[in-house]
Amino acid sequence: MPLALLALAIGAFGIGTTEFVIMGLLPEVASDYGVSIPTAGYLVTGYALGVMFGAPLMTVLGTKVSRKRMLMLLMGLFIAGNLLSALAPAFAVMLIGRVVASLAHGAFFGIGSVVAADLVAPDKKAGAISMMFTGLTVANVVGVPLGTLVGQSAGWRVTFGIVAALGVTGLIGISRLVPDMPRPEGVRLRHEMAAFKNVQVLLAMAMTVLGFGGVFAAITYIAPMMTHIAGFADGSVTWLLVLFGLGMVGGNLVGGKLADRALMPMLYVSLGALAVVLALFTLTAHNKVLSAVTIALIGALGFATVPPLQKRVLDQAHGAPTLASAVNIGAFNLGNALSAWLGGLVIAADFGYTAPNWVGAALATGALVLAFLSAGLERRAGDAGTVVTGSAPSEQRTTVHH
Repeated sequence: MPLALLALAIGAFGIGTTEFVIMGLLPEVASDYGVSIPTAGYLVTGYALGVMFGAPLMTVLGTKVSRKRMLMLLMGLFIAGNLLSALAPAFAVMLIGRVVASLAHGAFFGIGSVVAADLVAPDKKAGAISMMFTGLTVANVVGVPLGTLVGQSAGWRVTFGIVAALGVTGLIGISRLVPDMPRPEGVRLRHEMAAFKNVQVLLAMAMTVLGFGGVFAAITYIAPMMTHIAGFADGSVTWLLVLFGLGMVGGNLVGGKLADRALMPMLYVSLGALAVVLALFTLTAHNKVLSAVTIALIGALGFATVPPLQKRVLDQAHGAPTLASAVNIGAFNLGNALSAWLGGLVIAADFGYTAPNWVGAALATGALVLAFLSAGLERRAGDAGTVVTGSAPSEQRTTVHH
C-alpha cells in the first residue's frame, strides 16, 4: 500500500478523535462553561450539521484547486477549529470552533476517498479506501478513550490541543507523501452535480443513511442501555465503546478486502447480518457477555458496509466522483443524526432502553431492500444494454450487415 495512504489515515485519525471524544467530555465542558449537559450537546449536533453542510460546500469551493492542495487546506481548517475549541473563552466560541473543524470533515473523507482510490490498481480501490478509514476506526479504539482520559485528568482543553497537533502531523504527511495529481480535465461543477441525477448514486447514499442509521440508533443510547439493562457499572461504558471500535476496525478492513472481490454480495451479507444482530440485541442486552459480543458485532458489520458503499458511489458517479463522494460522507452523519432522534423518540414513548435496537434493525433492513433494488435496476439496465449492443436475433443482425 502506498505511503500516501498513511498520511490520509493520520488525518482521518485526528478527525475521528475530535468527532467522538466530545461525547466523553461533555460533563467537564458543561461545568466549565456553566451550561447544562443538553446545551453542551449542541457541540455534538453542531458538528454533525457542519459535516452535512460542509461536505458539499467545501468540495464545491475546492473544484478549482488540485486535490492535494484541497486536502492540505482542509487540514489547516481542522487545526484552526480545534485550536479555537481548545482556547475558547466562552461556550459560543467553542461551538464556532467545533463547526469550523467539522467543515473539513466531509470534504476530507470525500476527496480523500477519491485520492486513495486513484493511488492503487482498479481491483484494490475499496481496500485503499478502507485503509484511509482505518484512521477513523482506530480513533474510536485509541484516540477517543485516551482523549477522554487526558481530558478528565489534565483538562478537556489539553485534549483539543493534542488533536490540533495531530492535524499538524496529518498536514505535513499529506504535503510530503500525497502525489500532486492533476485535476481531471473538463470536470466542472456542472459535471459533479450531474452525478445526483443518477439513480444508483442516490440509492447508494440512501443505503448509507439507513445502514449507518441502524448502527447509531443502538450505539447512541449504549450508556443507559448497558447500565440500566445489562447491569454494567458506569465506568465500563468506555470499554464497551472500545469493543465497538475494535469491531469497526476489523469490519472496515475485511469489508474493503471483500468489496474488491464482490461488492454487492458483500453489502447483502453485511446489511442482512446487521439487521439480525440489531434485532437480537433487544434480547442479548440483558446479559453482560452477550451484550459485549453484540456491540463488537454491530461495529464490525456496520463498518463492513463503509468501503463498499463509498466505492459504489465513486463507481456510479462516472468521471465526476468528488462531490458525490463528499456528500456520501454527509449521508453517514445524516444517518447518525436521524437514528439518534428516532431512538430518542422510542425511549421517550416509554418503550424502554432496548427499543432503539428495533429502530436500528428496521433501518438496516430498509438499506438491504435498497441494495437488492439497486442490483435489480443495474441488471435490467445491463440486459437492455446487451439487447441494444449485440444480442439481437440473427435476422436483425443480417439486416444491419446489409
